[in-house]
Amino acid sequence: MQDKYGRTIEYLRISLTDLCNLRCVYCMPEEGVCKLPHDRILSLEEVAEIAGAAVELGVRKIRLTGGEPLVRRGIVELVRALRALPGLDELVLTTNGILLPALAQPLRDAGLDRVNISLDTLDAEKYRRLTRGGALEKALDGIRAAQAAGFAPIKLNAVLLGGVNDDEIPALCALTRDRPIEMRFIELMPIGDALYFGPEACIPVDTVLQRVPELQPLARAHGSVARRYALPGAVGSVGLISPVSCSFCSECNRIRLTADGCMKPCLHSAEEFPLRGLHGDALRSAIIAAVNAKPEAHVEFTATQRSESARNMNQIGG
Repeated sequence: MQDKYGRTIEYLRISLTDLCNLRCVYCMPEEGVCKLPHDRILSLEEVAEIAGAAVELGVRKIRLTGGEPLVRRGIVELVRALRALPGLDELVLTTNGILLPALAQPLRDAGLDRVNISLDTLDAEKYRRLTRGGALEKALDGIRAAQAAGFAPIKLNAVLLGGVNDDEIPALCALTRDRPIEMRFIELMPIGDALYFGPEACIPVDTVLQRVPELQPLARAHGSVARRYALPGAVGSVGLISPVSCSFCSECNRIRLTADGCMKPCLHSAEEFPLRGLHGDALRSAIIAAVNAKPEAHVEFTATQRSESARNMNQIGG
């Protein structure tokens, strides 16, 4: 599929739920979210049908997200169903890692190719504050479980927060020295509850290069928005993702499906296309319409100019 600006759209991100077992301060309100009625959420069969239609139209990569996708019952069976789709090249998942000790091996056996795990800090108390009660050791157990299950490379995602975790940049980069890990730093986007932080938290990811000047550039992976670097002699790599300081809209190849069945052409737009209840040609036509509605670029935003998305990050999955 190509949009009207000539971009090839081959990446679908699917939010399976807006619920999570953590309450990260940049993602979700402190009181959590009201659980949507069961009949408002796509069934796993509906998710598989929509994903199948998208793959028929040219999607080659699917990422399962949340909220926290591992709290969704039937996740292993869904992975197995998606893995069977002819033409799907890559099936990946983003998680906070808390439930991976029990699920990493079953997910791997079902056909999941790779996992991204959120890890904003290596400080247990800071992790507790950022997640509003989470335990760092449980996340680390999840990373170890993913490694034991054979997922590689494992990507660790850290939202870079000025005055919060930027002092840990060298320590987080050091995780890549002897492990097949890509440590990725992501700029804080002014969307939803990210405004919990003041403007001083919104620092560019190039701060990483200033704090760790020995990082050496690597070739960018196909379809990736991350600029990649490596420490001399390191097994793993470091990725920098800059949605605020250096927009990558001209390279955007993705669309997003929300847990209640709406397709978002752009993360930072309020426009959505309801897909629930559509089948066959009608479903494929609606997906094509969403692709054709992708804007050339999202609204220009800064530390104080917020996204135009009508949903919080936990409802979209990033």
